[in-house]
Amino acid sequence: MIKRKEKPDSKPKVENQHTEFKQIWKDTFLKSICAFANAQGGTLYVGVNDNGEVTGIHNYAKLLEDLPNKIRDILGLIPQINHKQESNKGYLEIIVSASKTPVSFHGHFYYRSGSTIQDLSGGALEHFLLAKRGKKWDGVNAENFSMDDLSENAFTIFRKKAQKSKRIPDEDINGSNEELLEVLKLTEKKQLLRAAVLCFGKDAEKLITGAFVKIGFFRTHADLMYQDVIEGSLIEQVEKTIDLLTTKYMKANIGYEGITRTETYDYPEKALREAVLNAIIHKDYSSNVPVQISVYDRWLMIYNSGRLPEGWTLETLKKKHSSVPANPDIARVFFRAGYIENWGRGIRDMMSYCTRAGLPEPFYKKIGAGFALVFEQEKRAADFSYKQDEKEEVGENEKASGKSSQKSSQIIIQLMKKNPEITIEQIIEETGLSRRGVEWNIDNLKKKGKIARIGSKKTGSWKVKTVE
Repeated sequence: MIKRKEKPDSKPKVENQHTEFKQIWKDTFLKSICAFANAQGGTLYVGVNDNGEVTGIHNYAKLLEDLPNKIRDILGLIPQINHKQESNKGYLEIIVSASKTPVSFHGHFYYRSGSTIQDLSGGALEHFLLAKRGKKWDGVNAENFSMDDLSENAFTIFRKKAQKSKRIPDEDINGSNEELLEVLKLTEKKQLLRAAVLCFGKDAEKLITGAFVKIGFFRTHADLMYQDVIEGSLIEQVEKTIDLLTTKYMKANIGYEGITRTETYDYPEKALREAVLNAIIHKDYSSNVPVQISVYDRWLMIYNSGRLPEGWTLETLKKKHSSVPANPDIARVFFRAGYIENWGRGIRDMMSYCTRAGLPEPFYKKIGAGFALVFEQEKRAADFSYKQDEKEEVGENEKASGKSSQKSSQIIIQLMKKNPEITIEQIIEETGLSRRGVEWNIDNLKKKGKIARIGSKKTGSWKVKTVE
């Protein structure tokens, strides 16, 4: 007698974004159906354990009769419910389609993210409800705002940039401010959109708290030396932020091409501009958290709150990808002005600028409810542990110079060989390192027997013991 092979089970073996298992039915599981409907849809299996094994349910006949009405009455949905069988054990398959309108369960809006269920609230709930209406946060009317709240200087900067970009006809550029906003699609029934107030407003914070950029220079994670806050319209914020970064927060390395004097910064200015633009354009403004730029001796971090498009990972950002701006109306303004492209090339261009300058590729790191973009002058210069003591941090973060891949110890030795009377201050000026960085390297060289101090600190000199 030939035993008949059982037809292979077609259901998934593990829970994921579109699949959930329940051994028995409880009415609280309507929350799962609500979450599937609010996301991309999915399937709830009843009579299956967490390992994907069919355990069976004895009351499937009654559930087949009761569940369609219950789900319709409470959630307003009509899912497909099927009775399945495996190894003589019956279970239910409840297939939920994505809903075009928001679905609530007992006043809560649930959303399926990965294999978890999120109870949406605050900014996340607003984004969800707007998305169901086909809108983004920046495309909503800005109530109680008028043309008087907008900055003439922001319009002037935009017009100059737009003339160079050639992305707006001259007749539109030369029209009135009101006409220009209409061309940019920043009004709706003569009412300003949020994007208009953010991009051109005299004070963007009047619309939403946290609509500014904060820059700080740190010696350690807890040692803030000085800081600046950049406010005003987003267009003005970009210009002021780049100006401050290059004139106050980074040293300019002076060089000559023939008889022409040149200046280069710790990080390529084009890469920094691209990074600042990304942070400002893609930020989640409903978070009330400003864009934050932390500058250290050997590395720099730009943080903005926000989330990746559905299905994206940090690796997606490094590859060729489509342009999916978090704030499309804000992005349109910066595109028309020529600040950005709209093909998702910005991040790859930014990485290319850095590698061509001999620097490591900048990388993204997920931190809290947002992302940090990290620029380094050497590999592993950025320390995210926040637990190292000061000596360890200086040793890790400052032991290499900003000049290509030469180590700071080698540069210090060469300087001492050239000028045995060189002072700590002169070494700091020549290398661009902090005082602690220079002192740490000198102490390290002394311990290794490579240098020695002859005489006093004021009138003595350096002796190099080895040839580097």
